[in-house]
Amino acid sequence: MIYSLSNIAEIVSGEIAGNSSMQIRYFSIDSRTLSSPDQTLFVALKGERHNAHRFIPELLKLGINAFLISEPDSIPLDRGEAGFILVKDSLKAFHVLAGYHRRKFHSPVIGITGSNGKTIVKEWIYQALRKDRPVFRSPRSYNSQVGVPLSALMIEDIYDLVILEAGISLPGEMSKLENIISPEIGIITNLGEAHQENFNSPEQKLREKLILFRNAKTIIYCRDYELIHQELKKMYPQGKKMLCWGEHP
Repeated sequence: MIYSLSNIAEIVSGEIAGNSSMQIRYFSIDSRTLSSPDQTLFVALKGERHNAHRFIPELLKLGINAFLISEPDSIPLDRGEAGFILVKDSLKAFHVLAGYHRRKFHSPVIGITGSNGKTIVKEWIYQALRKDRPVFRSPRSYNSQVGVPLSALMIEDIYDLVILEAGISLPGEMSKLENIISPEIGIITNLGEAHQENFNSPEQKLREKLILFRNAKTIIYCRDYELIHQELKKMYPQGKKMLCWGEHP
């Protein structure tokens, strides 16, 4: 799907500076992984140790002319044909855009979470189904606050099924990912020790992960994980189809 820069600005409630007519097909957060620069929107993200706004002069030289930014001072005085969408928070705007794009896709979406095994399960499903139907799955381990929107924006109408994985490390993160993925089918692989230091208890971490399934119609899990079984019953006592595997009766 192709978006105009003005259309994207409207979706994310941003202000445009410069050229607004460019056609956008691709999205990038990394200057080292550019594809078709003339059709790419670069999303300038800021973190504790990294600020992508400082790469804008270099990106302009590489042929990138469309930017989603949150620092108005990063717009050069001589911007040529470039266009800039200015928002308060570029990551939040990136999430809004990805969620908008995903909601245009009406075939089933599978969302996978868990402490381990997300990518393996995703690849198993993909390999099992890809010969029978066009299936999209998120690249590599694109399951973070940045990886999920990048994956969602790759979805096209040619696919009959989409498989996305979601990983979290802090409370509050899964709700943001669920707003993008909103799976019809949810799979949780397991609950392990990864990132436990950021949660008060395994129960808290599990409840956070299970937020991914709040709008799912079907949830698939291993019955041998008693904590997962019990928390699913508490969070989703009715209205969802539960499918499980394992040796537990």
